[in-house]
Amino acid sequence: MEEYIIILLRTLLLYAIIVLVFRMMGKREIGELSILDLVVYIMIAEIAVAAIEDIKTELVPTILPIFILLLIQIGLAALSLKSKSVRDLIDGKPTIIINKGKIDEKAMKSQRYNMDDLLLQLREKDVRNVADVEFAILETSGKLSVFEKEPSKSGFTIPLIIDGVIQKTSLEEVEKTEAWLRQELRKQGHTKLESISFCSFQDGKFYIDYIDKK
Repeated sequence: MEEYIIILLRTLLLYAIIVLVFRMMGKREIGELSILDLVVYIMIAEIAVAAIEDIKTELVPTILPIFILLLIQIGLAALSLKSKSVRDLIDGKPTIIINKGKIDEKAMKSQRYNMDDLLLQLREKDVRNVADVEFAILETSGKLSVFEKEPSKSGFTIPLIIDGVIQKTSLEEVEKTEAWLRQELRKQGHTKLESISFCSFQDGKFYIDYIDKK
């Protein structure tokens, strides 16, 4: 019985300490957490779990690392406010995924960001057609900032070619055939389909983006 009471008291104490520590670190939405924030939160959680489970260890030495992490976090936050280089080192830099209507495959690869990720986040922004996008910037938080040309009123973008591969399922959705696609692209001078990074057909028009040459 005594053991359960100790666990209860430790849990309540650590809960209060962690709430205090997080409040001192400042308020941020989950989607806005930097990699550093995430690492600190995970470490604090692990320390707290270990302190609750092992009731034989003294509590003060176990809690001390939590406050050390707090000081590190506050110190780095203060430095990042004064120095852009420190801020870039900690939080990273935004990455331009679509620049003047052109998809930047090199930037996507550097962020391990694929075409499906891009289309998903565009749909979340209610962007129906990738051809409507002038700029798309992947922020350090992982969110995508989108600047449109003139929003389309049609249906959602359906990819017909991704990374040089014809998407047969997508062709079925738009009730078109592979032969039709090849023929229509040849009419517009696009003969090397394997060189196309992304292709969609919407409002009677093709949107075609070629793979960047290295």
